[in-house]
Amino acid sequence: MHTVKDSVHDHIEVEGVAAALLDTPQVQRLRRIKQLGTVSLVYPSANHTRFEHSLGVYHLASRALTHLGIDGPRAERVRAAAVLHDIGHGPYSHNVEDLIHRHTGKYHDDVAGLVESDPIAGVLDDYGLDPERVTALVTGEDELGQLVAGELDVDRMDYLVRDAHHTGVPYGTIDTGRLVRELTFIDGRLVLKEGNVQTAESLLLARALMNPTVYSHHVARISKAMLRRASERLLDAGDVTGERLRRMDDYELLVRLREHDASRALADRLADRDLYKRAVWAELDDVADDVFDPEEPLFDPDHDTVRAFEADIAADADVDPAHVILDVQGQPSMRESTTGVLVNGDVRRLDEQSTLVRALQMAQREQWRLGVYAPDDLIEPVGRAAERVLGLDMDGALISETTTGEYASLDDYNE
Repeated sequence: MHTVKDSVHDHIEVEGVAAALLDTPQVQRLRRIKQLGTVSLVYPSANHTRFEHSLGVYHLASRALTHLGIDGPRAERVRAAAVLHDIGHGPYSHNVEDLIHRHTGKYHDDVAGLVESDPIAGVLDDYGLDPERVTALVTGEDELGQLVAGELDVDRMDYLVRDAHHTGVPYGTIDTGRLVRELTFIDGRLVLKEGNVQTAESLLLARALMNPTVYSHHVARISKAMLRRASERLLDAGDVTGERLRRMDDYELLVRLREHDASRALADRLADRDLYKRAVWAELDDVADDVFDPEEPLFDPDHDTVRAFEADIAADADVDPAHVILDVQGQPSMRESTTGVLVNGDVRRLDEQSTLVRALQMAQREQWRLGVYAPDDLIEPVGRAAERVLGLDMDGALISETTTGEYASLDDYNE
């Protein structure tokens, strides 16, 4: 048994297959991948890694298994899946995941190639565990897969408290002890026991508050967009494949980006925190119906559509297309809203039971923003061009320079 001192859960005891898996190169690589990607450019202390998070997920999974009375090989498979659930992540976590998927067809939970080959497969075999069944748990298959990748999974329980701790933001604080203690299975579905509507609400409230404050903070979105664009240029140059990029760590990717002519300019800006600024920061109501499908106003446009808009904006502003980045969020989702809770003996969906959750779903829609980013000296012409090309309502959409030299939307003056 190994005892690890953790910044969030204090002492974590690691034993059995989990302890053996920690020493594999695929898991050790997670020490070199930041949990929050470029968010450290907003919150300097947000330097925690996917390795720490994986330990936390293992810890909470072990506690949940104990409360559920599950032991033996079934429990060991879950513990293995908890340790391995993030080994498929590319560099900077989710920041370049869509780009990697476009080039490889794989997301971070596509871990079969890693789990089902040595050395991980050999470790699992030593403990009598089938790698395919562990892989299935990582993707949420099987009843127990809900613990690792489901509506009430220990993955989100850990990342919320861990991200809040390392950013210093108090909104992600949740009672993980009560959450794992109150889990139960009803007809194969993982739900919260009677009297835990507020417990479930706290999870969604924490997620809803962390989203605009941390995960979708405008500086985090700008730096993510710049990293994604630099990585795209590196791939387009042909010196790195999508599969190679997928297996890099943060340090390796940044070095490659700064070494290559195609990506150096953006990579140097990221390294020096010389970021693009917001030329546009538009709410949903600022966007004309003829730009987005009125029936599906919150959509995830394809790559070619975004590039076409960027080219049109650059041409209208008479600037280099490399100086325009259009950032469109996809459809907001709140997967946790379908969490099952026992109420008067019946399993009910949380969003059907809770007025608060329905309000959070509405708030999430109102937090949606479309961003257009450009170098500091180009935000005025690019913003005006984006207004014309995208048919934006200027009120609240364009970015103006305040007397403090910071950039804020017109709406910020009313807060």
